[in-house]
Amino acid sequence: MKYLDQWRGKTKKELSGYELFYEAIVACSLEKALKVVVIKEIEGSQYGVQLQNSVRGRLVEVDWYEEEELDKLTDFFQSKYMKKDSVIPFSFHGPTKTAKIGFTTEEKEESHTKIENPNLVEMVQKWYLGGERAISPTTITSLIEMFA
Repeated sequence: MKYLDQWRGKTKKELSGYELFYEAIVACSLEKALKVVVIKEIEGSQYGVQLQNSVRGRLVEVDWYEEEELDKLTDFFQSKYMKKDSVIPFSFHGPTKTAKIGFTTEEKEESHTKIENPNLVEMVQKWYLGGERAISPTTITSLIEMFA
């Protein structure tokens, strides 16, 4: 992991305080995978709106906003009902800067979508891996523990 050598040997506390660490994780061209497990039943449309609002804000901040791709991603979740223990796997394909997002419930793959816009892929990664601004503190804790 030469991309992340500068963070090698840092403690959990040190890593959690460096926003540049999270930026390096997102920016490196390694493949990354996340497995989001639903802990409370939720409508897919609710999840999609949360994702859309957060990611849209990040895209607007850096003047990369492209509505069509973001709407495609949000639409993917519209008809889903996320029961407890449903899984949303995210696969970020490093060098190509594309992503595959799926939805699985009761151990059967229901569906997936692909994101080909590198700006959107980056912002979705930041939504989960973006340090203090990330949606899931549990994911950030897991990430830090893996690298510490």
